Amino acid sequence: MPKRPSKHLRTPRPLGNFARTETKADGQWLVNSVPEGHSHKTYRCPGCDHEVPPGAAHLVVWPVEPGVGSSSAVAERRHWHTSCWRRRR
Repeated sequence: MPKRPSKHLRTPRPLGNFARTETKADGQWLVNSVPEGHSHKTYRCPGCDHEVPPGAAHLVVWPVEPGVGSSSAVAERRHWHTSCWRRRR
């Protein structure tokens, strides 16, 4: 059986199926909630630069339109504490 390619080499999977759209000062963003217990990795929140621990409820956020030089908006997704995203303008 052939070996699967590394997930880091594969195209990012789309996450827009259940995401809602939010508008901030710098554009429109797709926001997807991750319920408590559903994450298995540690992420760094760009809002406060603190860790989002495994299992913590949080948000995955990415721009509706990809940034300049980016091949995909989904590749720009970041994991935010819910409170940090709400404070963002």
